[in-house]
Formats: sequence, structure tokens, C-alpha cells
Amino acid sequence: METSQIPDLVLYNGRITTLDPKYPEATNVAIKDGRVIGVDDAEEYQHGPDTKVIDLKGRRVIPGLNDSHLHVIRGGLNYNMELRWDGVPSLADALRMLREQAQRTPPGQWVRVVGGWTEFQFAERRMPTLEEINAAAPETPVFILHLYCRALLNQAALRACGYTKDTPNPPGGEIQRDGQGNPTGLLIARPNATILYATLAKGPKLPPEQQLNSTRHFMRELNRLGLTSIIDAGGGFQNYPEDYAIIEELHRKGEMTLRIAYNLFTQKPKQEKEDFARWIKLTGPGKGDDFFRCNGAGEMLVFSAADFEDFLEPRPDLNASLESDLKQVVSLLAANKWPFRLHATYDESITRFLNVFEEVNRETPFKGLNWFFDHCETVTDRNLDRIKALGGGIAIQHRMAYQGEYFMDRYGKQAAERTPPVRKMLELGIPVGAGTDATRVASYNPWVSLYWLATGKTVGGVSMYPDKNVLTRENALRLYTQGSSWFSSESGKKGAIAEGQLADLAVLSHDYFSVPDEQIKSIESVFTVVGGKIVHATDDFAPLAPPPIPVLPEWSPVKVFGGYGAPLDVRKAARSGVPMAQIHEHSAECNHGCAHSAHQLLAGVEAARNRYADFFGLGCDCFAF
Repeated sequence: METSQIPDLVLYNGRITTLDPKYPEATNVAIKDGRVIGVDDAEEYQHGPDTKVIDLKGRRVIPGLNDSHLHVIRGGLNYNMELRWDGVPSLADALRMLREQAQRTPPGQWVRVVGGWTEFQFAERRMPTLEEINAAAPETPVFILHLYCRALLNQAALRACGYTKDTPNPPGGEIQRDGQGNPTGLLIARPNATILYATLAKGPKLPPEQQLNSTRHFMRELNRLGLTSIIDAGGGFQNYPEDYAIIEELHRKGEMTLRIAYNLFTQKPKQEKEDFARWIKLTGPGKGDDFFRCNGAGEMLVFSAADFEDFLEPRPDLNASLESDLKQVVSLLAANKWPFRLHATYDESITRFLNVFEEVNRETPFKGLNWFFDHCETVTDRNLDRIKALGGGIAIQHRMAYQGEYFMDRYGKQAAERTPPVRKMLELGIPVGAGTDATRVASYNPWVSLYWLATGKTVGGVSMYPDKNVLTRENALRLYTQGSSWFSSESGKKGAIAEGQLADLAVLSHDYFSVPDEQIKSIESVFTVVGGKIVHATDDFAPLAPPPIPVLPEWSPVKVFGGYGAPLDVRKAARSGVPMAQIHEHSAECNHGCAHSAHQLLAGVEAARNRYADFFGLGCDCFAF
């Protein structure tokens, strides 16, 4: 070790979980030029005039978290426009927030709640009704997305969209109507989500300068939760290169606080091969740098293989053209050494996908190609063996934490016990990375995902898995760090606090390894470092925080409510004009669950677990992830 080097940053007096088997626990770390140069030997380094030396005050430190499946590029363009119900403890709170935001939103703009929540998180254990939404916002258009499959619109939003008695149902979607044929405000994706996203797209977009601001705030929000890297899985209505201009501008200006490896998601049914052929000429895996780089293809490769999940509905059968469509694209990708990922929920679909992959592999070997499936909730042991034989990986997400109750209602508790079979994947030596699939189904909060992995519970508190399919906290953390690094072909570069690796780490608000299970969900980072640069600091470390940036537009929900858990700041709210009488301030006594809702929670736990299924009627067939 070259102890003659002068570090840029020295962190000491911490409880550092390195995840490096050579040196698993440490108290200090030295960083230079964005990389770790020493672990537990900081006293051996000479300090220069610019060396920052920071006392960690005995806090738990972990490698920076890495979400292997998050739609951050699309999410960043819209983050400042969205009211977040993620982690909000009661429906009463959610409706209060909706009412307040509707009063602050100027004419012509909408209030949008776009995923990341479930009725099971609420003390009331139910969905909002259309009547409640219209009462909360009688004049301002409101769009509320629930999972992939349905949306609630108030009457003002119906008017803004031009949906009337005479509006026909679009292909693949249903506008629910009352007895007189008038739209009620419920949109149902049947069999795909086009109606939901096409409706959302009718709302105003932020101008480019505010999209830049919005994306910066979303990255800072993820930094607040200890994330330092993500793999972007593309998405419907996310075109390359047009919709990547904002993130590329931030990268050019050196304003990224999160490392992003991005996958390209086909946008044109029946023209998928042409999409990828064009992109192969424009970019390629690894093109970029450690902050922004192309990762490969997917998670949509061909529309006929769109293996959506809606556990309110029976498993769908995929198109008969799947095999021929998929082979064309995968053959092209394999021939050009492009890694790829594919959305895959059901084992029946995975069987068909693997048939194609095995055929292509015989013609163009996959060896050295980091290909993988996303999700795999119902994959069988037989197909796990086949994935292993082809050298594939599996990126898992905590979607079942949000949809587990629906799955158990349809398929039973026993069938849910291995959704997905994470332990079996690891026993076979299959690469596994953890993530969220945020923002339109599950929340982007990695600690909810770690809670799910380590406890086997949904956000509603229902136990899904036996001990044999629950991970230790350390193994769950490994999936969120070292595990995810394989999926961007960066194993050994990130994922541990070890000499030579990227200096990405998070100092935690509470000790992940010792807090009670239920408190895992409320952990945050108080000090986040990416490439040796401080990107987030609060509490004891607040003086080290990077300069604040304004929230644009002025009426943004983020300006008042913030992000996950809607941590309403009374002072911020007052400055933004929210009447003080309307504000309920969360406190330590709330435990982020609100004592005023506790009695409702106790009564609601045993209440009907799937009330909204009846309200909605039939579910959807979704493909726009």
C-alpha cells in the first residue's frame, strides 16, 4: 500500500461494514481521487491542507446501495410534479396532502400520484374512493396511478382529458362508465397500460430547465436513502436518444450525484429489431464512464414477450409469435455482444423465453454476456437450472411487498412462499441483484426492499415467506451492493468498501444490523459519499451538506412534502402558504405511523384485504413497465 499518498477524505470512528471478506469490519477509511486507498489504516497517511477528516461518531457505515432495476431517467423528468404517497401511513394523511396540493397547484396544472404505494400501507386498509378524490380536489385535475393496471381521475381531470359519454374505449383499455354512460373517473388497463400512460401524457410537462432541476432533486432524494448507483431499465414512452437529453446534460455539467448504467427499451411493436439495430450504431455496452454509461438492451425486447403481472387477473398467455420475434432480436444482440435483460414474471413465460435463448446460444454462444431476467416471481427449480446453465442472472425486486396480498388471494399462501425463490437462486450460484422497479409499482426506497428481503413481509405487514426463503440482513445487503454490480458488468469495481474500489458509501441514521425489523423501513443515510464527494449530509453532518438547490416549479409538491414518506416540514409548509391548522406534524412518537391512526390500523388488519378489487372489477394486461 502506498501510504505516501495524501488522501482527499478520511472518515474515522465508524462501524464500517466493508463487505470485503478480507477485512469485513473497520473503523476508518481513506479516499483519494474517487477511490478507496486504505481501510483501517488512516493513521498511516499524511494529511494535506485540503484533506477532509470527518468523525463518523460511531455510526454504521455500508457500501453505497445499488438498485439493479429502477426507472430513474423517466422518473427524474417528472419527480417535481408528483405528489408522493410512498410510505404515507394513512389514507387520511394521503387525502389531506391531496387537498393541500390541489389548493397550491395553479390553473392548467395537474396533481399526480404516480405509483409507489398500496392500500395495505394505510391504517384504513383501503383505497380512496372517487367521491373522496373529487371532494379533495373539485377544480384541479387529479390523476392517481395504482400499480400498472388502473388510474383514478377526478371530474376536473376527465374534463381536461376530454373524456365524455361519447369517448370510445381505446384499444386495450376501458373507461368505466355509470348507468347513464358517463365516465366515472376509473380507467382500467385491459389488456395493456396504454390508456393509463396515454392519459398521463395529456398533462403538461415541465420545461427543460425544470426537468433538469427535477432530475437533480430525484437523485438527491435517492442519495438521502443511501443509493449511490442504479441500473435504469428503460420504459414505455422513454425514447432514445430524445428522452435522455436531460440526464446527458447533467452528466456533461458534472451535476450527477448518482451513477447510472442504462438499458434501452424498445418502443415500436413489430419494429423491435429495427430499434435495436439503430441503437447498436449509436451507442454500445460500456460506452460512457463510471457515472453514466450504456448497459445493454431491455427490459422490453419484443412486445409479444411482454410478460406483465396483474394478480387480480389470471395469468395471461403470450402471443404465438413470441418465439420468432424474440429470436430475431436476441440473435442480433448476441452477435453484437450486447448484454440484455427481459421482464419475466411467470414460469410459463420463462420456459418459452429459455427455449429461445437456448436455441440462439447454440448458434451464437452467450459466454461472457451478462444477460438476465427481471422479477421471476414464480420461476421453478427446473428453469433456475436452465438459467444457471446459460450463465444468466436474476434481478429481483420487492414488487411482492406491494402486491403480495393480491397474489395470495388468487394463488394461495403456499404458492406465495417462493415468490421469488431467492435462497434457491443463491444456492445454485446464480448472480442475483436487488432493486425496487420504482416508480410506478413499488417505491424507490431501498430500505423497504431490504425489509422485505430480511423479514419476508409485505408493506402491510403480512408474512409471505418461511424462514427458508428469507435472507439474513447481511446477505440482503450483499444483493443490494455486490450483487447488483454484476448486472452492470462492474463486479469488483463497486459494492464493497475495499482498496481500489469506487469510494461510494452511506452513513446510516440507525444501525441496520441491530434495529428491530419494523424500523428497517425508516432507515435513511445521514451522510452519503459518491466517488469521494459528499452528495448528502444531515443531522450531525449537516454543515458538510452540498449547497441546496431550489425546487422548481414553485408549486411543486416536493417543495412542501418532500419525497418518500412525505416528511412534511412545518416551516417549509408555512413558507409555501399551507395553512398551519391543516398541518399534522409527524414526530418521534408517530414512529412514521401516526398515533392518531393506530386504532384504525388495529381494526383494519383483520378487515377485508382486497376491497378495491371489487371496486375496480376486472384487472388489466399491462406491458408498459
